[in-house]
Amino acid sequence: MSLDIITFLVASIGDKGTHDIAPWAAWHGRLMVLAWAVMLPIGVIAARFFKVLPHQNWPQSLDNKGWWHIHRGLQYTGVALMFCGLVLVWGQAQQLTLTAKLHSVLGWGVVSLGALQILGGLVRGSKGGPTGLTMRGDHYDMTRHRVFFENLHKSFGYLALCLSVVVISLGLVVAAAPRWMFIAIAVWWLVLGYMFVRLQRQNRCIDTYQAIWGPDLSHPGNRLPSAGWGMKRYSAATFAMAFGKMSKKG
Repeated sequence: MSLDIITFLVASIGDKGTHDIAPWAAWHGRLMVLAWAVMLPIGVIAARFFKVLPHQNWPQSLDNKGWWHIHRGLQYTGVALMFCGLVLVWGQAQQLTLTAKLHSVLGWGVVSLGALQILGGLVRGSKGGPTGLTMRGDHYDMTRHRVFFENLHKSFGYLALCLSVVVISLGLVVAAAPRWMFIAIAVWWLVLGYMFVRLQRQNRCIDTYQAIWGPDLSHPGNRLPSAGWGMKRYSAATFAMAFGKMSKKG
């Protein structure tokens, strides 16, 4: 029985029958999986759910930058690995199958979205506010430029992650990867999905503006709708009630 399971797990998926690929292709796959299945989604989760920590004395303690350093570090590193993986396959396309062509076309879409995320972040505008160099700023004032950036940045980010699931799956088929690889990556994606849903249901997706400057309506951004979907806003009292109960359960 155990031998049958091992035989099943090491058997290759796809049309080639055997998982026998060139070193450049193997390293391309490893780098892309590390970037798009591990580093970039973790960076998104950090940015979405850890702007305010449950034990943080919010709103007395504001602008926790831990999430920002994690998000920026993982996204920059992930995109750098992505470009390294792209360099490895540059000019290697020869007599591609239909599946390989689809993997290539959609892969270029993922690469383009990843590059746009980095470029977009560089032109997100000024910060401003009490924690900035000057009071006026695109983020503090929530100018049209900042609102456009936030909506586009978040939409492109989630689109890229969803598309990367398809591209990685197609890549496994093209490489005739053993079944255990596909199962391991699928289980990892389920773990990430579970974490995302659980944290979202716990209302941990706190509005970035409030996380930085607090809930006071004297701040102009608090008088505008949140940029993005599923965002949660708190008063000092409702935050203490929600996260106080969560701490007791934990």
